[in-house]
Amino acid sequence: MTPSKLMSIVRARWSLVLLVVLLTTLTALGVSLVLPKRYIATASVVIDAKPDPVSALIYPGLASPAYMNTQVDVIASDRVALRVVRDLRLTEVPELRQQWQDQGLEGTMEQWLAEGLRGNMEVKPSKESNVLMVTYKSPAPQVAATMANAFVKAYIATTLDLRVEPARQYAGYFDQQAKTALEKLDAARAKLSAYEREHGILASDERMDIETARLSELSSQLVNLQGLSSESGSRQGAAARGAEQLPDVLANPVVSQLKADLSRAEAQLQQLSTRYGDNHPQVIEAKASVADTRSKLNAEMRRVTGAVGVTNSINRQREAETRAQLDAQREKVAKLKQARDDAGGLMREAESAQRAYENITTRLNQTSLESQATQSNVNLLTEATPPRAPASPRVGLNTGLAFVAGLILAIGIALLLELRDRKVRDADDVMAVLPLPMLGVLPAPGKRQYNALPSAERRLLGHATSRGAA
Repeated sequence: MTPSKLMSIVRARWSLVLLVVLLTTLTALGVSLVLPKRYIATASVVIDAKPDPVSALIYPGLASPAYMNTQVDVIASDRVALRVVRDLRLTEVPELRQQWQDQGLEGTMEQWLAEGLRGNMEVKPSKESNVLMVTYKSPAPQVAATMANAFVKAYIATTLDLRVEPARQYAGYFDQQAKTALEKLDAARAKLSAYEREHGILASDERMDIETARLSELSSQLVNLQGLSSESGSRQGAAARGAEQLPDVLANPVVSQLKADLSRAEAQLQQLSTRYGDNHPQVIEAKASVADTRSKLNAEMRRVTGAVGVTNSINRQREAETRAQLDAQREKVAKLKQARDDAGGLMREAESAQRAYENITTRLNQTSLESQATQSNVNLLTEATPPRAPASPRVGLNTGLAFVAGLILAIGIALLLELRDRKVRDADDVMAVLPLPMLGVLPAPGKRQYNALPSAERRLLGHATSRGAA
């Protein structure tokens, strides 16, 4: 359905549409005027995130998203509502007491009043902040403001009680534990003093540290000597297998010089043998020179290898002496440890008792201060004031919504009636009813197209229209 056709249907049934809209709007207006007025007062509190002045720590759980939801549940709890009833002494109001007696409900009057107050109170947390908005609905503006402020004050007092009451219980518990810890500390100190007097030792003697350092030094020396002994033993073994490849022999300057002399003598002997033969006096003299040089080289190599063996023997002897000193030092340190273990155990027992007593005393002082706290982390931000205008019913809003709803309803009724009884209202309706081609559309009298025609044509159209009507 096109908008033009919808408008034609509304124009055709304008009386029905107007009647439905008027009835709906006037009904909503009358109901809004008859309904009792309700006033809403709002008070707000802010939850402080500063560190606790006693423990210097952030209030536990404040960083959690569920903390604000928990505070909302606390404000809406029976405990806060009952506190409001007691603070305002609502049970002493004769009208309220008469209402409670007339209804004949089970339970106490305080519970009945608290249930009614909770039904008119609403808590809304602000987005991304630590502010809570407390609203209260009442037929009287002054009562709404008084109740909102009373709920805020009761909530602040309740949060303080929730902190102070557990702290008082903890303070009593830690007081008993502190007395027990002090008795254990005194007993441990007395036992340590008696042991020191009996054995004539001081648990704080520095001799143990000196002897331990000496033991560590001897252990390091033994490790170094073991390395030297292993190295010298390897060199001696290499000398036994062949002295020529021994590093000490290769690095000895005398051996190097003798090897060079031997090479030159052998070269000269080869030249002379080639030139004169083996029986020539010069060849014989050269052979004697080579043999002498070789003998000196072997003697020098034996001397170097012998020094390696002597060095290995000295290293092994030093290793044995150091090992003996290390064993003696270990025994000495073991005896000192044996003497100090008993005293050390008693000292640790006394220190443990001391730490336990200090920890308990610290917790006792903290809980004692918390149990005497008079300030909560919840502070009043704004007090509720009596509202000037009622929050409900909203006459203008209700009337406007009723007008829109009535208009929609009226258009719907007109469409339903149109579907039940179809009317020919334009050329499209004619084509829908008669399956014939349309040659043209005659403008209705009074239309702009009709007035633009010449007088003769208008008379002709008027005559045709009157005949068609006939």
